[in-house]
Amino acid sequence: MTVPVGSKRLLAFIALNYRAAVPRALVAGSLWPEASEQGANTNLRSALSRLQGLGRQALNICPAEVRLAPEAEVDLHRARSLAQHILDPRVPAEELDLNAATVDQLSADLLPGWYDEWMLPEAEQWRQLRLHALEALTGNFIDTKEFAGAVSAAHAAVQADPLRESSQALLIRAHLAEGNRSEALYGFERYEQHLHDELGLRPTPRLRRLVSELRRSRAGNGSL
Repeated sequence: MTVPVGSKRLLAFIALNYRAAVPRALVAGSLWPEASEQGANTNLRSALSRLQGLGRQALNICPAEVRLAPEAEVDLHRARSLAQHILDPRVPAEELDLNAATVDQLSADLLPGWYDEWMLPEAEQWRQLRLHALEALTGNFIDTKEFAGAVSAAHAAVQADPLRESSQALLIRAHLAEGNRSEALYGFERYEQHLHDELGLRPTPRLRRLVSELRRSRAGNGSL
C-alpha cells in the first residue's frame, strides 16, 4: 500500500507521541509550520482523509485530537524498551535473551532521510540511546565469549558514529578477545587516520594503550 507523503508524516508524528492524545492544532502547526493556521488545518484534514486501510486503523481520530490506536504497535517503542532494559543494571543479562536479532533491533536510525524539525530531537535521542545500548551489549557478549555477537554489536555502534571512541574501543576489545590481533590493530589505525582527517585529533592515551603492545610487536618483528 502506498501512503501519500503528508499522511506518512502524520502517522510518524502521532507514532512518536506514543499513546498521548495530540491536539489537532499542534499536529497541523508542527507538520506544516510555514502554512497559515487555516492552511495547516486544511492540510491536516487532507492527510487524514487520504489515509486508507491499516493507516486509518492505526489512528483514533477525534474532532479535537488524534492519537495512536490501542492495538497499533510501533517498532521504535519496542526497540527503545529493549535498549532501556539492556542499560538497566537491575535487569540480569540472562533475562534479556540477547542474540543477533537484538543487534538488528538497535541498528536502525529513526526515519533516515527525514529532516523535519519536529523529529530531529527524537532521532538524536534514539541515536544516543541505541549507541549506549549497543556498547553495553558488546560488553555483555565479550563477557560471555560470544565474540561474533560482540563484533556485530560494536560494528553497528561504529557505523552509527564512526568518530565515537568508546565504540571503537569496544570493537578493538572484541577483536582482541577472539584473538584477531591484526584486525584490532588495523581497526585502530583506520580510526586514528579518520579522526585526524575529520577533526585533527588523536585517539586518547587510553585507546592507544589498548593497542600499544601490538604496535611494539609489529615494530619488533614486522608481524603480528
